[in-house]
Formats: sequence, C-alpha cells, structure tokens
Amino acid sequence: MYDISTRKRALALLAQGRSLNSVSKQTGVSRAAIRSWQHRLEPLPPRTVPDAGPPADNCAYAYLLGLYLGDGCISAHPRGTGHYLRIACADAWPGLMRLCREAITNVRPGVSVYAVQKQGYSMMSSYYQHWPHLFPQHGPGKKHDRKIALEPWQQVIVDAHPWEFVRGLIHSDGCRITNWTTRVVAGERKRYEYPRYFFTNKSDDIRGLYTGTLDKLGVEWTYCTRDGIPYNVSVAKKASVALMDTHVGPKH
Repeated sequence: MYDISTRKRALALLAQGRSLNSVSKQTGVSRAAIRSWQHRLEPLPPRTVPDAGPPADNCAYAYLLGLYLGDGCISAHPRGTGHYLRIACADAWPGLMRLCREAITNVRPGVSVYAVQKQGYSMMSSYYQHWPHLFPQHGPGKKHDRKIALEPWQQVIVDAHPWEFVRGLIHSDGCRITNWTTRVVAGERKRYEYPRYFFTNKSDDIRGLYTGTLDKLGVEWTYCTRDGIPYNVSVAKKASVALMDTHVGPKH
C-alpha cells in the first residue's frame, strides 16, 4: 500500500501535464493505481474478515474432525483468501463419501462440496474462507511431523460426542476385520475367527486422541507394533468390539 505522500506526488506530476505512462515510469506505480487515486486519494480501510463462528452442528463436527485428522488436509487458494478442506474417501466406500459430504454441509451450511476423482479414491473438497479456524490443527508439513492437539472448545465437542469422533477416525484410518487364530479343542487344533477393529496412524498425538477417547468410553485396546514402534491400535476384546459395532460399525 502506498502512503499519502507518494499518492500526492504522483497526482502533482499529472497536474503538470505529464501523461499517466510517464508518471508511472518515474514513480514505479502502476497506471491503474494512479488513475484510481484521481477519484480517491485516501487509501481504503482494511477489510475486516468476519469471524467463522462455531460449528453449526457439533455432532457432525466431531465426526468430520475424525475424518480430517485421519485423511484430511487444508490448503490455501492460490489467488484468494479462502481455503479448501479436502477429505480423501476410497471409492470402495460410497457410503463414506455421502457421510463426509453431509458432515461438511451440516458443520457449515451453505458451502459447496464436490468430489474430485483420483486413482482409487475421491477427494471430497469444499472451499470456504474459515476452514483453518474450524480446524486449527492445520499447519505446514505432515501431521505426524508436528504437534497435534485439540483446542479447549474442540475437546468440549469431542467429550459431548465421543462416539462420532471415534467413528470419524475409524472411517478414515481404521477398519473392522475378521481375524483368526487356532486353538486346541478336545485334542484337535481348530480354526477360531473373531472380529477386530484396527486404527492405523503415524502420528503419536492422533493415536493418543483416539485411545484417550476409547478409555473414556470403556473400550479396551492394545498396541500392535511395527518394527518395535507403536503403529496400529487394536480392539479385540468381545465386549469392546460389541461397543464399537453398536456405535461405529464397518465402513460401507
């Protein structure tokens, strides 16, 4: 932004009969700017950005927060003040795409949501000025390379809707599988199958948010390591799987 003295000097040169082109070259100011100063000398007041406000639907927000922490990102528009919220949804789960779209529009009614087809998945995308305010975990670099913590107001929402938060995390970075093992019954080794939930995320902080919420819900869990490093969170106890089935269920 140019100061008043620069503006007055450019207009004074014009008043001497100089052309816009010559004044622009001498001052280094564009002709369009100088032309606008002929109509308004004072700079426009800075534009204020309205507050994003809280989520319109806290239940939907808890679910969307889980999706974002698992498979979401926020990126700035290259030529504007707005941002894109993007959630990756595998093509194998059309129901997940529908739930993701509904969550976005419930959290911020009026925003548009569209799918960008990629190889094997669709990126559910929404453009809105205030997505970083609603998801303050946004930042440069990968999530597992930086600190991820909930703001107090987010924790209040998660505490009020813990199952929706867990559901969003499972729908993004989790799965329900049928595991199997063998055991000896009456002297004969037989195959034994049982359901199991897995949650996989490289971020220690995000795994901690998941397991901390499970603890509050009374869900028993264990870590499965990869090369000795905690990586997968497993829920395999019968009662805990039943709780997960009631409130989360498999992706579809």
